[in-house]
Amino acid sequence: MTQQHSAQSAAEVIAAMLIIGNEILSGRTKDANLPFLAEKLNDAGIRLREVRVVPDVEAEIIAAVNALRDRYTYVFTTGGIGPTHDDITAECVAKAFGVPLEQHPEAVRRLESHYESGKLNAARLRMANVPAGGTLIDNPVSKAPGFRVGNVFVMAGVPMIMQAMVDAIMPTLKGGAKMLARTVSCALPEGTLAEGLGAVQDRYPTIEIGSYPYLRHKQYGVSLVLRGTDEKLLEEATEAVAALVRDLGGEPSIIAGTA
Repeated sequence: MTQQHSAQSAAEVIAAMLIIGNEILSGRTKDANLPFLAEKLNDAGIRLREVRVVPDVEAEIIAAVNALRDRYTYVFTTGGIGPTHDDITAECVAKAFGVPLEQHPEAVRRLESHYESGKLNAARLRMANVPAGGTLIDNPVSKAPGFRVGNVFVMAGVPMIMQAMVDAIMPTLKGGAKMLARTVSCALPEGTLAEGLGAVQDRYPTIEIGSYPYLRHKQYGVSLVLRGTDEKLLEEATEAVAALVRDLGGEPSIIAGTA
């Protein structure tokens, strides 16, 4: 369980991810895009704060896009931009922004260069539809582009294509301070640490402290993960947690990294 820290700082850049597709909600398809995006954003100093999964239902997609784009610096959607009838993300994003859906000339050109003569049918041309004012996101894998409207980035659901699109847009994003992490592991149970850990959290409200129990080789223990952007405060809080572990008879193991 993660204990909450203080309110978002003015310099913090935050993001949300919207995963679109009945196949995700049914369990038929296992989403692989979330961990990839989260890691990429964290490396850029952008904090992924919320993830939603919605079905291929127009009203739900529109409502989610509007809710998230109002709350976050960036919103990233995956899924629903292919050539079939259930690929309705582009149309829904256009409606969310109150603009028409248009056939983008450059998107058409890219599709024409990709498909053999006569193979670019009406269904495939749907992948060139972009909300008015949108800019394209490159797709080096299968050429059908994603697009950006405002602070919303619309990408494919296929992991290989989505990952290529993320790599294309990362240089265009403005990040904040990178989140740093320290992990203090020990063989003490959570219940033994809980009271003292809460006191450490109160002393360092801008540092996130999460407690994650584990069972390894029939041995119970806990990993205490501290995250923050201020390295000095993070080090102080980490030492306080390590001291708590020692005071309770444990032996802390500390690992540094990004989170």
